Amino acid sequence: MAKSPRNGINRRGFLKGAAAGAAAGAAALVTPAPLASAEPAVPQRGAAAQPSTAQLAAETEPLSADVDVLTVENAGSDFMVDVFKSLGFEYIASNPGSSFRGLQESFINYGKNSSPEWLTCCHEESSIAIADGYFRVSGKPMMAMAHGTVGLQHASMTIYNSFVARNPVYIVLGNALDANARRPGVEWNHSVQDASSMVRDYIKWDDTPISLPHFAESAVRAYKIAMTLPMAPVILVADGDLQENAVKDRSKLHMPKLTLTSPPTGDPSAVAEVAKLLVAAENPVILAGRVARTEHGMKMMVELAELLQAPVQGGGRNMPNQHPLSGGGGLGNADVILGLQVDDLWGTINDFRDQQERSYRSVIKAGAKVISISANDLYTKSNYQDFQRYAEVDIAIAADGEATLPLLIEACKRLITGDRKRVFDERGKRIAAANAQALVRARTEATYGWDSSPISTTRMSMEIWNAVKTKDWALVGGGGSRLWNIDKFYRTTGGGGAAAVGSGLPTAVGAALAHKKFGRLCVAVQPDGDLMYAPGALWTAAHHRIPLLLVMHNNRAYHQEVMHLQRMANRRQRGITTAGVGTTLTDPNIDFAALARSMGLYAAGPITDPKDLGPALRVAVERVERGEPALIDVVTQPR
Repeated sequence: MAKSPRNGINRRGFLKGAAAGAAAGAAALVTPAPLASAEPAVPQRGAAAQPSTAQLAAETEPLSADVDVLTVENAGSDFMVDVFKSLGFEYIASNPGSSFRGLQESFINYGKNSSPEWLTCCHEESSIAIADGYFRVSGKPMMAMAHGTVGLQHASMTIYNSFVARNPVYIVLGNALDANARRPGVEWNHSVQDASSMVRDYIKWDDTPISLPHFAESAVRAYKIAMTLPMAPVILVADGDLQENAVKDRSKLHMPKLTLTSPPTGDPSAVAEVAKLLVAAENPVILAGRVARTEHGMKMMVELAELLQAPVQGGGRNMPNQHPLSGGGGLGNADVILGLQVDDLWGTINDFRDQQERSYRSVIKAGAKVISISANDLYTKSNYQDFQRYAEVDIAIAADGEATLPLLIEACKRLITGDRKRVFDERGKRIAAANAQALVRARTEATYGWDSSPISTTRMSMEIWNAVKTKDWALVGGGGSRLWNIDKFYRTTGGGGAAAVGSGLPTAVGAALAHKKFGRLCVAVQPDGDLMYAPGALWTAAHHRIPLLLVMHNNRAYHQEVMHLQRMANRRQRGITTAGVGTTLTDPNIDFAALARSMGLYAAGPITDPKDLGPALRVAVERVERGEPALIDVVTQPR
């Protein structure tokens, strides 16, 4: 065991209460002061028990001289790293944890911290959300690691958020399964018999391998299952002994080949029936949910809309938002409604009134045909209610919307006659004219409260647009509007999720990381309450040099909850003056610019005068273009 430098203070002796200690084998420099009492201190009632000095020393000190020092070559975690490299992971998002110390060491040293590269995160919740955001842009899963029981408990909210969005986060969970090998104390508290059980209701698959061949097969299987539509998170448990023990004969280990499953397409006869209804319709409307998974999916959506000259509700990644057929086409006049990968079809075709006595009414006319093409029908769980209310439809096709679009387009082409095409062209002109008028109205409405302080959200949105519109930009969080020209698939990150507060910031960081290699200018409007859940993601962005412009929507409240309280108070005729209790973020006001600077970001604000916002954004954009993250704190109107 290495000795402490002569004349240095021995840390173990210090922790035991000595005033100073000599290095091993050296004479004491001073006489230790006597302890005031031999009795241990009694903690106050309700106080958490603190680790003893002996426990602390055991965790942090090198092995004592009377303990054998063992080394290992060809550790099991080295083979695990080779398996993960074969799957093509580029990054690992993780807060460090002792339950996967063997794997982390192998990734860094054996794997050279490259493909995948380790991203240091400050909270497991952020690790999962960063991986989620990365997938939304790259289309490839990111690995996230979590520690034992407590790490998974931290991560659970954003795991559920990814599950509802059907995004495939690949989670590796450390655990010490063999009780005989667990270190006394904390490792028992952080170990579990069935590690994935607490989140099994909202992951797609999990496994706990007990051998390295088992681990290799399950690692590949987990990737394949996560990426098979509908996608969702998976968990692979990496046992501590499996990581740390030596491999006796590496030649006996095999890495299975990964072959991804093709997305399911609609039954041709059912697709032909849908085409027949669409071509014959006088007022068809297309409802686009999370249908476009790729740039090709957006092109197919545009082709279908233009072929039928039918309006598409639900733009973003599905349809350029300023396309003449994007939006419009009220459901009340529709005779055929095509839902493509719509998560809540019932909520779209019904008007639900949140009153004391809740009620609803259909917004579609009697006899209208409703069609659903969705892979969600292929996978439904029972406990968590993310599957939404049951929608009555006339045709339901359990298939991937994007993969089915080419079949539907060809089926429609075969049925379109010259007469129908003339009808379609006239319909398209009416829709385009209505959408042009709507755009003019949106521009006029954006000027309302233009010079207000706090700053209006439309003024903030348009100032951001003015700062980025000539760049190759990408919106990786909230923000944007009808007045932003979202003309490319990668301009947004797509919808979906469980509205998990705290996920916005790390999701934006993960998405910006995926855009980084393309040199795109990433921007997100960041809500104040969301950021306060896990602000450590700011540090991760700064530490890993992830360029990102964050513009705070700082309304100093959880404003949606303010409105809920106002609604309850109004129903009970108690007035709304107390709706800020428990919902506002004032007294003191949070200085987000100071917080960001403390994490290593460029920051400005708080900005309350709208005339100062444009110049501040221009400076921030310059910093982001140089490869830095930046934050502008804007004090805004509530909405």
